[in-house]
Amino acid sequence: MPDYRRYRIPGGTYFFTVNLLERRPNDLLIRHIETFRQAVKETRKRWPFHIDAWVVLPDHIHSVWTLPDGDTDNSNRWRIIKQTFSKALPITERRSSVRVSRGERGIWQSFRVLLTPLTYIHVGSADSGSI
Repeated sequence: MPDYRRYRIPGGTYFFTVNLLERRPNDLLIRHIETFRQAVKETRKRWPFHIDAWVVLPDHIHSVWTLPDGDTDNSNRWRIIKQTFSKALPITERRSSVRVSRGERGIWQSFRVLLTPLTYIHVGSADSGSI
């Protein structure tokens, strides 16, 4: 289990980076962008949050959200987005025997929460050659 702290700021603004398990070459996120958008839309109906910035790159995502006043639950929102997206896709990825036995998908790798400037979204996108 990773050793990190989750920031818990009620109604706070959070910066996230979420990576695919297999980074390169992998265009899963942009190939299935409408499925991903639908997963976000469905999640926001049940667990609202404001999208301040979002960029979906072929193999990872950067986003900035602001949660409703008094709310700190960003991790549950991500869990629902990732589950909804994963369940909508056919199982084509390589999965370890452990993942198979647990019924887990092999799509998502990591989740990072930071409180950093919005410019990171632009810089990360430019560095990847996507813009």
